[in-house]
Amino acid sequence: MAPRVQLEKAAWRWVETVKPEDIKLEHIELAYRIRLPACKRGTCRRNCKGNPNCLVGIGEHAWLGEIDENAFHNIDDPNSERRDKNTFVGLTNLGATCYVNTFLQVWFHNLELRRSLYQCHNSRAQEHNIKSDYEPQSICEHLQYLFALLQNSNRKYIDPSGLVKALGLDTGQQQDAQEFSKLFLSLLEDTLSKQKNPSLQNVIQQQFCGQFSYVTMCNQCGRSSALPSRFYELELNIQGHKNITECVTEFLKEEKLEGDNRYFCECCQSKQNATRRIRLHSLPPTLNLQLMRFVFDRQTGHKKKLNTFISFPEQLDMGPFLEGKQDQKCVYELSAVLIHRGISAYSGHYIAHVKDARTGDWYKFNDEEIEKMEGKKLQLGIEEDIAETVKSQTRKPKCSKGYHCSRNAYMLVYKVQEEESLDPSRTNVEVPAFLQRLVDQDNHKFEEWCNEMADMRKQSVDKGKAKHEEVKELYELLPARDGEQYEFIPLDWLKKWLDDSTATKEIDCSFSIVLTQKLAHASTE
Repeated sequence: MAPRVQLEKAAWRWVETVKPEDIKLEHIELAYRIRLPACKRGTCRRNCKGNPNCLVGIGEHAWLGEIDENAFHNIDDPNSERRDKNTFVGLTNLGATCYVNTFLQVWFHNLELRRSLYQCHNSRAQEHNIKSDYEPQSICEHLQYLFALLQNSNRKYIDPSGLVKALGLDTGQQQDAQEFSKLFLSLLEDTLSKQKNPSLQNVIQQQFCGQFSYVTMCNQCGRSSALPSRFYELELNIQGHKNITECVTEFLKEEKLEGDNRYFCECCQSKQNATRRIRLHSLPPTLNLQLMRFVFDRQTGHKKKLNTFISFPEQLDMGPFLEGKQDQKCVYELSAVLIHRGISAYSGHYIAHVKDARTGDWYKFNDEEIEKMEGKKLQLGIEEDIAETVKSQTRKPKCSKGYHCSRNAYMLVYKVQEEESLDPSRTNVEVPAFLQRLVDQDNHKFEEWCNEMADMRKQSVDKGKAKHEEVKELYELLPARDGEQYEFIPLDWLKKWLDDSTATKEIDCSFSIVLTQKLAHASTE
């Protein structure tokens, strides 16, 4: 097709020789390029604005090309929100609740805790009529229902807003993750202690609680005193250390009490220099190691994040650190690693790497997204390669086989090593019937929604296909052939009609019809 400027000159060249009273239809058709040949379909890649018979500008390629059904609707495929077979369920991030989601996934994968929660008495749910709507009220009820959904929901991810609201958390403000872990376990312990079933009253202590004592010895008289205490996690200082062994060693090391910090000895009845240390007496089946990445900076008066690389093993032997009760199990297997991305203690993103207790596979839980690791191996590489995690990049130390290294891990979860011939019933946790009924009800709602969305998509696609056929028939009539009548239609109106003919108002073509008739009459004179 010739350039637009050349078409303009050719279309209006006759005005130099034709008087106004001699203008006929043939001149009008020249001016408006009515008889210009149409661009060959499929060859023109631009909109020839100088040629009214070029149909590229009104979507010739889209309407006459291959049909893409997605172009007929803006409704996402509901099956994209369906849980894939043999996968886990994610949790929606409600704004700044990723730290909550990571802990919920870790606790869900603690099979003993999940089994115990399912056994908690819930008269409201057990007496629930399936025709009415059940709404959990207590924190225990919310957690029961949430875990049941995580186990048997058809959804790819679920909304934890009920539990978050019951906990009174601000969804727009990120809380201290380590503090949340302590408070929630304490709250859960208090809730379970009120259960009538004796086997449930001490579940938290049995799973997470260990025993140690603060032992102080007077340097003057040699008298030793012990203050027993219990812990749900060991808080380990990581500053200046390279691995977990160094961190635990410092946690248990002897501390000198001198000067203003001297110890009042009951035997001496005066303040004396003394030494103090922690003695580990017993360890829980689930050992939580809190890596103190978020520390108070005295210079700024705010918390800061330590980006220190820490090495930790897949298998941890706590035997050398334990005093007394040498018959208890001391070898632990790594079961979860909680990660904080970002350089600030007040922002960033939390994710969890969790080992499936049934299969031994590792999964990365990132709110709604869940990724299975290859080869039953924990892979932290991608989390450590994010440049913004540290301002001054430090080289990652080499890790020996069976070890991992991270500058973003803030909590490690170890489970006591079990016998190889583990009873299958230990890893099989059934959802109680009263909870499964609620899950089935939610699954039914999800299926109804999927069907509704699918019907809406189908209706839009059917409507689009019908419109497509209508437009194709129109294109077959264009451009007007010699001797055929034609009308001028505004391009904007035509585009709107192509987009949605039902929402387009009728166009008044009476003026163009009269003009055409006059021109036709003039051409016969």
